Amino acid sequence: MVDTLEPMIDAPIAGQSLTAELGNRPWQQPPQYTTVEEALQYYIPRLTNPEMIEDLFNVMETGIPLTTLANAIQSSGVMEGKHSLDIGILIMPVLMETMAYLAEEADVEYEVGTNKKIGSDKPSNAAVASALALAEKEITKRNKEPEEEEKQMEMELEEPSVGLMSRRSTDGV
Repeated sequence: MVDTLEPMIDAPIAGQSLTAELGNRPWQQPPQYTTVEEALQYYIPRLTNPEMIEDLFNVMETGIPLTTLANAIQSSGVMEGKHSLDIGILIMPVLMETMAYLAEEADVEYEVGTNKKIGSDKPSNAAVASALALAEKEITKRNKEPEEEEKQMEMELEEPSVGLMSRRSTDGV
C-alpha cells in the first residue's frame, strides 16, 4: 500500500520557476522569424511531412477541432522563440486552412471549431416556463408591496427624529 501522506521529494520548490535569469527563456529573446511569411515557411513543410501528417490525421479523427490544433502549434512556436505572439495569431487561419486541405485530400473527417450550432443558445421550454412563473410571482409581489411601503413611510413620518445630526423642526420645538 502506498502512503499518500509522504511528502514529495522530487517536487519543485515553490517559486522555482521565477528564479531563472531574465532573458534565459526562448520567449524572452528576439523571435527567430519576424514576418508571417517566414513563420509559414517554417510551419508548412512540417505540417506536410508524411510522419507528421499521420499523427495529425489521428488527432483530427478524435474530434479535436482545427482551431485547437492551430492554437497549440502556434503557442508552442511562441514558447520556443520561433516567432512572436502576434505573428502566431496571424498565421493561425493559414495553419487551419492547410490542415483542412490536407484532411480533405486524404478523406479524413475533421471539425473546424469555428461554426456555432444554430439554436444551441436557445433555452429549453422548461427553463422558459420556470422563468415566466418566477417573473409572475415577482410582479404580484411588487403589486402588493406599495401598500406596505406606504404604511411604513407613514410610520417613519410620525416618529420624531432625535440625535445630534437630526433636523430641527421649524415650528419652534
